Amino acid sequence: MLDVKDINVYYGAIHALKGLSFYVNEGEIVSLIGANGAGKTTAMHTISGLLRSKTGDILFMGDSIAAAEPHKIVRLGLAQVPEGRRVFSGMTVQENLEMGAFVRNDGRKVEKDLEMVFTRFPRLKERRRQRAGTLSGGEQQMLAIGRALMSRPKMLLLDEPSMGLSPILVNEIFDCIQEVNKSGTTILLVEQNAKMALSISHRAYVLETGKIIIEGKSSELLDNEKVKRAYLGG
Repeated sequence: MLDVKDINVYYGAIHALKGLSFYVNEGEIVSLIGANGAGKTTAMHTISGLLRSKTGDILFMGDSIAAAEPHKIVRLGLAQVPEGRRVFSGMTVQENLEMGAFVRNDGRKVEKDLEMVFTRFPRLKERRRQRAGTLSGGEQQMLAIGRALMSRPKMLLLDEPSMGLSPILVNEIFDCIQEVNKSGTTILLVEQNAKMALSISHRAYVLETGKIIIEGKSSELLDNEKVKRAYLGG
């Protein structure tokens, strides 16, 4: 579904991604793990059109999106849940969700999907008239995921969904990610909590200073000694 081929991304003179290549098959959860500054978020922003690669290509459903504008990438079925939630704090929960459907013009189906999000996240339904900025961190993460789902994505890019959340909420968010995947949405997950990421993903790539140093099935990486020492506290 997604094929990232030899991308090189720079911030001025800083070479952030160095010949990065990886792929995601339809129906998978694939994790990108690594330390702060490894290039995980840069990879996400490049896929979603917020940054440009100097080289290579990015294919989504077989078509190049390397030069596409972000809103056009969303229309194609690729939605990102950004690091730090980035909800519209002055707008209500429902208005945030409706903003997620900005690329659509099928009003009745939008209403149906709104109810689907409220079924998946009952707390959002309870707070539908509440300003998003007054929600807890966990509720804002649910809202950010729900907002992305409102665009009916074929694939979801999740950037650090566990950041700043309590262990109980982290488990709740990861359960939700698995449910979204089981309902047919492919997921690329960037996550610093490597153990959680590997526990729910099918395959994973380990990034270090802009390059992939290890890749494989998540179950195998959980037992990899190098991964254990560097990322799993073992």
